[in-house]
Amino acid sequence: MRWGLTESMFRFLYSVALYLLTPFIVLQLWRRGSRSPAYRQRWAERFGFYPRALTAPQAPLWIHSVSVGETIAIAPLVERLLAENPQTPVLMTTMTPTGSERVVSMFGGRVTHVYCPYDLPGALARFQRRFRPRACVIVETELWPNLIHSCARNQVPVLVANARMSARSAKGYQRFGGLTRSMLKSVTMIAAQNDVDGQRFVSLGLEPNKLQVTGSIKFDIESDPRKVVLGDQLRSQWGDDRPVWAAASTHDDEHRQIIEIHTHLLKDFPSLMLVLVPRHPEQFAVAGDQAAAAGLNVCRRSAGDLPDAHTQVFVGDTLGEMLGFCAASDIVFVGGSLIERGGHNPLEPALLSRPVLVGPHYFNFLHITDQLAEAGGLSVLADQQMLEVRLRALLENADQAREMGEKGKAYLDANRGALGRLLALVTGL
Repeated sequence: MRWGLTESMFRFLYSVALYLLTPFIVLQLWRRGSRSPAYRQRWAERFGFYPRALTAPQAPLWIHSVSVGETIAIAPLVERLLAENPQTPVLMTTMTPTGSERVVSMFGGRVTHVYCPYDLPGALARFQRRFRPRACVIVETELWPNLIHSCARNQVPVLVANARMSARSAKGYQRFGGLTRSMLKSVTMIAAQNDVDGQRFVSLGLEPNKLQVTGSIKFDIESDPRKVVLGDQLRSQWGDDRPVWAAASTHDDEHRQIIEIHTHLLKDFPSLMLVLVPRHPEQFAVAGDQAAAAGLNVCRRSAGDLPDAHTQVFVGDTLGEMLGFCAASDIVFVGGSLIERGGHNPLEPALLSRPVLVGPHYFNFLHITDQLAEAGGLSVLADQQMLEVRLRALLENADQAREMGEKGKAYLDANRGALGRLLALVTGL
């Protein structure tokens, strides 16, 4: 009884703190909306109020993917569920407008999409009453105490799919041990990407019998033919003979470093073109302006302009086309890794048989990145200078770059199979 009371107290104090912080969260949302207007839309959904005109599916399978990366990761599972269990409606929630856009573009009316409410007891109670989900699948590590508690209270089983837990994240959860243990006690099953991540969940309080190591479903991604076609079209426009490298999913603090590297490389490779693809829409204009301020000839995808022989930087400032940009490039650097953001998924360019480069900060994809590097399909570079050195070597040796891309694709193909194991767990709910 005392342990249960302690759990309740932890959650109560957490909820009070979150309610007090809500005005500041809303203010931050409004500020982001000045750069990305979609953040100022559909606010009511974030507090559990949904349009009356929205037809709520009957007892749906609820899949929560916070943003674009998680949505792309879980997409193959959703496709299999829709094909093999057409009688089961699917409700997908995200937290970001870009995630929302990706759900709609991928699945259209085949799933119901709304924003997931903030982790406030009242908002989650309204969500549960409106949709009454039969089960909840949380993608990767989007663990919120009140969300999981609301599922347990409403007898909704929770599966954390494709779960990962970096050492850094584990330390963060450990600081709030009472809340973390309470969450993990209420989780039905965690399907971890690997043994190391799985044991971190156990060390935080997960009962060992609730752990399944299924591998990463990100290995089960398939090439989108539309993106491959887009890549072919773009490359024919850019010129098949000129060298092209892409910096994908870059962040504000990385644009400057990437532009400096490219400026140096142009001295030895004057026809080289950089495809600069910022991670967030609010950074599209920033990245292009920084390249122009550095004296480079810039072309922006959103303007509909076609690069010519003088174009030095092509800014991929559109949504949903990043893989097409990667397919049109010879070498791909994956952003969020030159700065302490933890990196992004390196498997997507590897699927396209492109050599992959990352910086030193890739803790969000530690296991995958290390193994892809061991397989020879990826290089981890310590800093901006070493990234430039590696790019120069690959640009000088096209055969080496091609071999590196082939090794990465072979490694990805050899590790498929997690999707089927995860599908069995989901249908078992």
